[in-house]
Amino acid sequence: MLNYIWLNDKSPILNQLPNGFKSAAILLHPFTQMPSDWIEENSKNAEKDEKVYPSDEEVLKLGKQVSWMSIMQECDLTNFSELAIALQTSISALKEQYSREDLAEKLNSNLRQDRFYPDEDDVSLFLIKDIKKVLESKGAKYFSYSNPILDESGTLEIEKLMSLDNGKLSLKEVIISDENMDFAFMSVFDSFITVFMARDGKIDDIVKKMGWEVIVCDDKTYIDWYWSNIY
Repeated sequence: MLNYIWLNDKSPILNQLPNGFKSAAILLHPFTQMPSDWIEENSKNAEKDEKVYPSDEEVLKLGKQVSWMSIMQECDLTNFSELAIALQTSISALKEQYSREDLAEKLNSNLRQDRFYPDEDDVSLFLIKDIKKVLESKGAKYFSYSNPILDESGTLEIEKLMSLDNGKLSLKEVIISDENMDFAFMSVFDSFITVFMARDGKIDDIVKKMGWEVIVCDDKTYIDWYWSNIY
């Protein structure tokens, strides 16, 4: 069983990995695009300027993932760091001296009506199928999970990772690892990312194969990675 860890901003991510893990990457959660007919139908009874958000089931059934690169270009943001800070400013996740209302305004004023923020705190719904593939890639049949907020932990069949109604697993503040602990995925509070950890150094090959938008960690990558490219 791999227990959840809290990554601090005092040392690089690679220095804080659990024993045996050698490489890591920050997975950027995709934005969601909902169909125009869904937007029209769900806007009928909404208050003026109120945005109605889709349920998890609706996202998985009807939603289309939108890359950070696309949102960045549409909203006139320079890089992933600006987009990350815009998102975190918008949810009041940054202290006042670090927030960037100018970036948040760029994001929110230009974000199309059919676009929705990425999953926050939770492992992204759009990543679940890919995570399942990675966990199974070395023959694992089970995964373990640790959730310190709900004081829950346990082991489940990897197949059950796809079930939204399994009732045993919250994707918020959770670390998931395969039975052999070759890989681990961890959600991060007040963020729109999942940290991916691997025992070997071939994490670049995996993220390229999966087609994820990522920040591959080196010895200078911190959990607040976005500050390195902003000033």
